[in-house]
Amino acid sequence: MKLGIIAEPCEQSFIDAKKRQLETLEFCLHPTFGMDKSLKKLQAIKEVKQYIEKYGIDVAAISIWATDKIDEKGNLIKNEIDLDYKLIDVASSIGCTNVVTSCNYIEGLSYYENCSKAIEYFEKLIEYGKPKKVKISTYNCRWNNFVHNDMAWTIIHGYLKDLGIKYDPSHAVYDDGDYLAEMKKWGHRFYHVHLKGAMKINDIRFDDPPIGMDEIDWGRFMAILYANKYEDALCLEPHSENWEGELGEKGIDFSINYIKPYILR
Repeated sequence: MKLGIIAEPCEQSFIDAKKRQLETLEFCLHPTFGMDKSLKKLQAIKEVKQYIEKYGIDVAAISIWATDKIDEKGNLIKNEIDLDYKLIDVASSIGCTNVVTSCNYIEGLSYYENCSKAIEYFEKLIEYGKPKKVKISTYNCRWNNFVHNDMAWTIIHGYLKDLGIKYDPSHAVYDDGDYLAEMKKWGHRFYHVHLKGAMKINDIRFDDPPIGMDEIDWGRFMAILYANKYEDALCLEPHSENWEGELGEKGIDFSINYIKPYILR
């Protein structure tokens, strides 16, 4: 397993990762960017190839978050598919082998119809990515995404044998799910993993502190990854508004020092 962190596509991210002895990075696109800004960020990601070679740190995944893939009539949105193809192209150009995405749910369609449309969408990306050596994963975040639980995985991933899962246990915690049970059943399909702390008080989300200061059982989490022969990236996701600035930097260092003993060489 390689330890990394979500970061911006710039040289400073590689410098910081090198100082912390991290091995990989993840870059993300968000819907707030809009199409034009997303394309500019993709160009910035493409330009990090020189830093990959300079610092010896690779890019484990490029993720695109919460964009609509299906319109209200149940049609695939061409502009979004084209953006995903460009994302796969950029990933391939820098040696990144994993693209992480999602699929929105259309209330006017049945669950079966939504799953059928999601399969159609993911199938296009998988086939486009294969010759470029880029795999496709779904994330288990609930943000404009319904492909995040056993039922969806059973239907969609059960059909698409090459579709992976990007897993983050905090989402199950906040949705009153059982992350250990999900990992036991689906860990063999994990292509990418996020490390993000989660803490509830009186069953209400309180904070996303550094891992090791939260309620997730990271020892058992790692044991299940090993049982499922997981060998890919573990990317820290600093997420808390309480852990920013100097305290945030200390929180990242704490998380790195906490998880490193579990990464057996």
